[in-house]
Amino acid sequence: MPLTSTGDIVGPARAEGRGVGAFNVVQMEHAEAIVAGAEHAALPVVLQISENTVRYHGSLVPIGLAALALARAASVPVAVHLDHAEARPLVREAVELGFTSVMFDASRLPYEENVAATRAVTAYCHRAGVWVEAELGEVGGKDGVHAPGTRTDPDEARAFAEATAVDALAVAVGNSHAMRTRDAVLDFGLVTRLRDSLDIPLVLHGSSGVCDADLVRAVAAGMTKVNISTHLNTLFTRTVRDRLEESPGVVDPRRYLGAAREAVAAEVARLLGVLAAR
Repeated sequence: MPLTSTGDIVGPARAEGRGVGAFNVVQMEHAEAIVAGAEHAALPVVLQISENTVRYHGSLVPIGLAALALARAASVPVAVHLDHAEARPLVREAVELGFTSVMFDASRLPYEENVAATRAVTAYCHRAGVWVEAELGEVGGKDGVHAPGTRTDPDEARAFAEATAVDALAVAVGNSHAMRTRDAVLDFGLVTRLRDSLDIPLVLHGSSGVCDADLVRAVAAGMTKVNISTHLNTLFTRTVRDRLEESPGVVDPRRYLGAAREAVAAEVARLLGVLAAR
């Protein structure tokens, strides 16, 4: 199947009240597992590569081209997305490689500087036909994320979206990155107010910390794109550890990485079903 635009996956899902799974790729096995899970579920998916992962590999090219190749060979719609990019040269590189979307994260900057930087990136990406996600509010670590000052304000979100012309907005509603427990407390009322204030899809970062029932509630309240990373990494690592403990003499990485890939594929298929439920 041809590479699919992120907008062509997220737009119809938003119109139909469905969620879209967006899963982070750290290495080749992750990308293979995510695509396999999507094919098993017969649902579209977004492969995400973060700036941190690019730094780990030393370059976007190897892991980016691998993800693009897997997306093009998939039997279901697969988009390839640059996640949490703070460096504009990396955005340009992703666009030139053929990524269908980027998430430009200038949320650390003061509001006016965030607007200016995001507007410039959006203008560049739109000229290339690339969909753009941004972030407003503080989706930080677990400590302090539930403080009222970290939440995204609906009026400010509407003004930000209009000023930057972004295609989707990641918002802070009690979610937190890198959670290893699924007990985040989301403000579903705020999600609905944000949905009603904006004409673009909402993105939930830090969804590893959200239980299945609350993922369903979040989508019903107005979330569309749902980012999950730590949850899958935890499963991947646990499976590798279990295999090595069971067979301490194994030296072929395919023996344990393959098992981890299968476990992640099964969980991706399950989560896509959870998010698509209406």
